[in-house]
Amino acid sequence: MKPFLDKNFLLDTKTGQDLYHQFAADMPIIDYHCHLSPQDIAENRQFNNLTEAWLEGDHYKWRAMRTMGVEETYCTGNQAPAAKFEQWAKTVPYTLRNPLYHWTHLELKRYFGIDQLLSSKTGAAIYEEASRQLSTDPELSTRGMLKKMKVKVVCTTDDPLDDLRYHRQNNATNDFTKIYPTWRPDQVININMTTNFRNYIQKLGSVCGGNISSFSALLTALEQRMEHFNDHRCRMSDHGQEKLYVEDYTLEEVEVIFQKAIAGVRLTEKECDQYRSAIMYELGIRYHRMGWAMQLHLGALRNNSIRQFEQLGPDIGYDSIGDQPQAMALSKFLGRLDATDQLAKTIIYNLNPADNYVIGSMIGNFQGGSKGKIQFGSGWWFLDQKEGMEWQMNALSNLGLLPCFVGMLTDSRSFLSFPRHEYFRRILCNMFGHEIEQGLLPNDREWIGQVIENICFHNINEYAFQLEFEDV
Repeated sequence: MKPFLDKNFLLDTKTGQDLYHQFAADMPIIDYHCHLSPQDIAENRQFNNLTEAWLEGDHYKWRAMRTMGVEETYCTGNQAPAAKFEQWAKTVPYTLRNPLYHWTHLELKRYFGIDQLLSSKTGAAIYEEASRQLSTDPELSTRGMLKKMKVKVVCTTDDPLDDLRYHRQNNATNDFTKIYPTWRPDQVININMTTNFRNYIQKLGSVCGGNISSFSALLTALEQRMEHFNDHRCRMSDHGQEKLYVEDYTLEEVEVIFQKAIAGVRLTEKECDQYRSAIMYELGIRYHRMGWAMQLHLGALRNNSIRQFEQLGPDIGYDSIGDQPQAMALSKFLGRLDATDQLAKTIIYNLNPADNYVIGSMIGNFQGGSKGKIQFGSGWWFLDQKEGMEWQMNALSNLGLLPCFVGMLTDSRSFLSFPRHEYFRRILCNMFGHEIEQGLLPNDREWIGQVIENICFHNINEYAFQLEFEDV
């Protein structure tokens, strides 16, 4: 019987173990999509306790706690930090076979050196020790944790209105970890949110120094903000949509729709889809011009509990996998940009595993011009666990070129989540190890070792950043 979470955790073969420890374990990290706070990094926040660092904003944990019947006040409410953690500690033993169980104990071990199982019996002592370390140890400040985990680059998720001052502040003073913005223009796309959209366009006009009274003026304002992001080394955009919008439209129709929206007139569903189709196409052209990669996160069905959405807002754990058809819209969207050779590098993430082979085959239609130009993104959200990662990599291997894959990201709001890269790397090496020992792959350690290093680090650097690192 193997011990739990030993040095060969998730590595079932001697070959897989060798591959991980020789080629993957010590590779640094480029976390090219996450939701960390730039301010926390720039100001080198020192957390007061484990609840602040671990439970704030973590809807994965909140969902598990709710399933255990924990009252909402211990999740998103104002209960004391120790009381919130007590409820999490009681929940953890019930997360057996959920990735939360692995992540929890990896994080306790990697950051704090705590090699105990978290439960109601051990919770108080673990909370006290981890909180003591967090509040006093410089290596467990935000910058300290990033350095400890060998995180060279963090790409945050940022609204076009952001002045990016914390990115500037960090990058002027932090020699180890650089933070770069990612352009996330949800507010300018969600025209169906009439009041919010109208207010947002007014704010955008104020930031850009003029009134935005037409669709063409909107595009000019967005270009201005994109230049601002580009000056701060933005190299990626990101879009989270249940599906892509590819409704036919004319620019004259879109202009009328935009005028109605800023006047506060309620739009039809078709009008919303026409506008969203137009703005996504126009943004796509500009991503290509800027040399940015475009990330498409497809398939989330968000805010399912209307009651809780109205009370608590979005992104608090009431989202799930959607089953919208993706293939036709994705083909039309990518094809329209490709028709004029204006398709940017693109990473496509699907939340429904039923779409794995759809995405895996779709990316092959639009390759060319650079290595791995169109990527099948890593297992995302509900799929960033062992089985989901294996499904994604198997589909990519069967339909495309796994050695061109840009690898893992955290997609997290927690500074304690970086062992997810370790988790991914162990799964990757385990897959290669099994197939080498079964004779399905050659025992070519030099080449397969290089492939592993590339997937862990070099591919994403080449794909989006082209940074030089002396110690890699």
